[in-house]
Amino acid sequence: MQLPQLSPGALAGLRVVEMGQLIAGPFAGKTLGDFGADVVKIEPPGAGDPLRNWRMIQDGTSVWWQVQSRNKRSIALDLRSPEGQGIARKLIAQADVLIENFRPGTLEGWGMSYEQLAADNPGLIMLRISGYGQTGPYRDLPGFGAIGEAMGGLRHLTGEPGRVPVRCGISIGDTLAALHGTIGVLTALYHRNVNGGKGQVIDVALTEAVFNVMESLVPEYSAFGAVREPAGSALPGIAPSNAYRCSDGVVLIAGNGDSIFKRLMQAIGREDLGGDPGLADNAGRVARVEELDRAIEDWTRTRGVAQVLQVLGEAKVPAGRVYTAKDIVEDPHYRARDMILKQRTRDGHELEVPGVVPKLLGTPGSVRSSAPKLGDDTDAVLSELQYSPQDIAALRERKVVA
Repeated sequence: MQLPQLSPGALAGLRVVEMGQLIAGPFAGKTLGDFGADVVKIEPPGAGDPLRNWRMIQDGTSVWWQVQSRNKRSIALDLRSPEGQGIARKLIAQADVLIENFRPGTLEGWGMSYEQLAADNPGLIMLRISGYGQTGPYRDLPGFGAIGEAMGGLRHLTGEPGRVPVRCGISIGDTLAALHGTIGVLTALYHRNVNGGKGQVIDVALTEAVFNVMESLVPEYSAFGAVREPAGSALPGIAPSNAYRCSDGVVLIAGNGDSIFKRLMQAIGREDLGGDPGLADNAGRVARVEELDRAIEDWTRTRGVAQVLQVLGEAKVPAGRVYTAKDIVEDPHYRARDMILKQRTRDGHELEVPGVVPKLLGTPGSVRSSAPKLGDDTDAVLSELQYSPQDIAALRERKVVA
């Protein structure tokens, strides 16, 4: 399905000020911007957001930046100066949403506590993302996504049993915090706009965002004293679901539904296991998971990945191979779903970037503008705040803006 592009978006008219940097706060801003919000990103003059220089660089700018900051406007503003703080307060006074992911207390030190900002803008919704939240004994400790993954319980489960835990390869803790924050923003907007409520603070901790997706981790400990341990590629307590070696690679198979399990066993020629009453439900399969994994891999190891996927696809058994970036961009399904978009950077490069998620069929998100260079929109944003060209020139001379 080809979704229409350049839609004004479901959030058209929503005014967002983004004061965060790097990943968590800006990912929330990106998500709102993809659906039409006007996101004004405040960056420090000089270097700007450090993400501009993270990982692989093209013409002096990270290609990651091109994704994280699309659909945003950039104003270079010195928030450490009293004049810069005053400009920020004027901008926030006209906003619906403020996003920040500084260490707790930073905005208060700049005279921008929620109470001070809400005095000028009672409907303001303020998303605050930090390592441990705005309260509690750890609130003042620095926290990155990796630490949130560790203390949220995720890192203990990644990797092979008995080995040092590994990370999943991306900053998943930051992204989970951003998505929880986005949910909070939309919930608060509904309360304000539909239920007649006021603005409010959304307090998201990296640790809690990770912890919130840890499924049965704590109930199992509470009920049975069971501490869940890493299990490699398997899914403990659910069987069969694992990665299996083929003659030319690895395939993931999820045959853990009762009817799916029977179809899987029939597909691999093990009707004896599929018809075994002791394997008719998940509890029975978990008790014999090693036997099942051996049976499945005895079948997959004599076949190539493509053949395994074809057979299991015809049997309606969920299975897939492990994709690289190359596999993703060449996959016709990704293309058909507009999940690989062409975007021209402000330096003139054509870049393929991820599409917009989720898919709203009535008011789809879109990439309306490429990621800005530092301060690209300083003059335009200040003009909207009624600063004259002479005022802006004087501010730039005093290095308050750039």
